Amino acid sequence: MKFDTRYSTHPEDAKHYTTEEIRDQYLIESVFVEDDIRLAYSHNDRIIAGGIMPVQKKISLPVSKDLGVDYFLERREMGVINVGGAGTIDVGETSYDVAHKEAVYIAKESKEVRFSSKDKKKPAKFYVNSAPAHKRMKTMKIGLEDANQVHLGSNETLNKRTIYQLIHPAVCESCQLVMGVTMLAKNNVWNTMPPHTHERRMEVYFYFDMDEDTRVFHFMGEPKETRHVIMQNEQAIISPSWSMHSGVGTSNYTFIWGMCGENITFDDMDHIPMDGLR
Repeated sequence: MKFDTRYSTHPEDAKHYTTEEIRDQYLIESVFVEDDIRLAYSHNDRIIAGGIMPVQKKISLPVSKDLGVDYFLERREMGVINVGGAGTIDVGETSYDVAHKEAVYIAKESKEVRFSSKDKKKPAKFYVNSAPAHKRMKTMKIGLEDANQVHLGSNETLNKRTIYQLIHPAVCESCQLVMGVTMLAKNNVWNTMPPHTHERRMEVYFYFDMDEDTRVFHFMGEPKETRHVIMQNEQAIISPSWSMHSGVGTSNYTFIWGMCGENITFDDMDHIPMDGLR
């Protein structure tokens, strides 16, 4: 397992970052490695984001001294969304078959968690978010058909999209973690424009279902001091609570959003008018 620590940054400091420094601080460039776990631990609300890709073997959540506990989920909850082939997640004695774009919420105090693929030629790719938790909830599987769906945008503004809220109060009880999938319709490329911030929560975006040459220009930073990061397929980016987060692609794309912080209210956001952007 590779465990990469990312420290919090002040927005005044971030104004002076070069392109390379922005990518070093916020971009999670390599999420999936065969038969390995790659995780980034952010000091922004102490979220963990990364990937687990079992191919030849079953992979267990390890004990990590970085968390200061006896086992990984002793004081944490976890959301998992499979962006690869069919796989299985074993939580204790219970097994969950997880197809493409299906999710599993794994409760605090789950001691033994194992990940495997049904077919090593089409391995599962488990994208994970984990946040500190104060209470044990119920582990459950959530499919797209179970999600709370929100339809937004239009073809005229190039942002027609469907939000699938998977780990969300309307679907699955959690302590502070909220996760879902947003799919842009064909010929639509913009997400969340006009953009917003949410001072009380932070967010991580993971872009996927992109062709090899497709790119997403992910916009971040304070509204009057914006920056962009050019992102490829299956890369993630950390968005601090003070930062806007919006993207435009060279084609349509899909992304997973994950949030944690003071609350689990999806629409707790501060909208930014277009004339407030620089």
